Amino acid sequence: MSDATPTPESNAQDIPDSAPPAAPTAPPVPPIAGKSFVITWLFALLLGFFAVDRFYLGKVGTGILKLITFGGAGIWVLVDIILTLSGAQRDKAGNALVGYNENKKVAWIVTGALIVLSIVTSSLNGGNAETTDSSDTSAISESADVEESDAAEEEAAEPEVPAVQGWADDAFGTFEAITETGTGDSIVDLPIGATAGIVTATHAGASNFAVSVLNEDNESTGELLVNTIGDYAGTTSYGFNALSDGVTLQIKADGAWSLLIAPVSAAPLLAESGTGDAVFLYNGDAAKLTATHSGDSNFSIIEETDKAFAFGLLVNEIGSYNGTVALSTGPSAITVGADGAWTLAVE
Repeated sequence: MSDATPTPESNAQDIPDSAPPAAPTAPPVPPIAGKSFVITWLFALLLGFFAVDRFYLGKVGTGILKLITFGGAGIWVLVDIILTLSGAQRDKAGNALVGYNENKKVAWIVTGALIVLSIVTSSLNGGNAETTDSSDTSAISESADVEESDAAEEEAAEPEVPAVQGWADDAFGTFEAITETGTGDSIVDLPIGATAGIVTATHAGASNFAVSVLNEDNESTGELLVNTIGDYAGTTSYGFNALSDGVTLQIKADGAWSLLIAPVSAAPLLAESGTGDAVFLYNGDAAKLTATHSGDSNFSIIEETDKAFAFGLLVNEIGSYNGTVALSTGPSAITVGADGAWTLAVE
């Protein structure tokens, strides 16, 4: 039996030359290609009219077209939102949007909520606008009605005075019209405060009816307003060509009579036709006046302009008349004396 001791060499044969190899490691995972779904959705939803979502996806050509058409008048914006929410939207390279499955539910909910909120807000604003418009319209209408009412009241309270009437009041004075009635001869006081006026007289009788003007000394002022036989109805003037200031009217009559004494401004504007004595106001330019008369007695037309040295006797004939005379520039008062029908035409 041998007691040999193992040598180092024999021990070295039992030790493996090296350690076992390590297990192989997995290669790194490459990042997923594509654009973010969340970013694309937000751009499409909030900035779609500016085509920011299309530019983000690299679709520059359609992005520019979408931009200059204001999102295709809104239709293109809506289409891109739907494409994005449904997962059909792709970037320029055709890659699907990253994170669609994880975020599509939240995106749909938020988009729906925004749409509902927009509809409600629009409805409320529309209702408020209609109420405001209605209120404003009502207020404007009420204001207009008040203004029209005020204007009507002012017009009724202070009627507009034509320029020729204002001229008559300034030139000859004014007063409150008075009415006098009686039977037979009488004396009537003229109103104070005016140098001229008009007298509308009526007489129901068979004999002479005359109305003349007297001064403070009971002398004639040279004005014989009426001088006829029997019934009478007409309007004459006093004070235009008086030799002195008139104070009273002297009436000679055999029957009932009436007098309406009024300021010159109460006369109507020049008429085209009439019968008997009349007084008018004229406010036109210088013109030709063609007059006709069908009667047996005196026919006269006198124009009073209140101008110095004005020759106012336009016509003074007996019986029928047909002629044309010169009419001065108004304002003026025109007195017609006639016993028959007449016409006046201004040319």
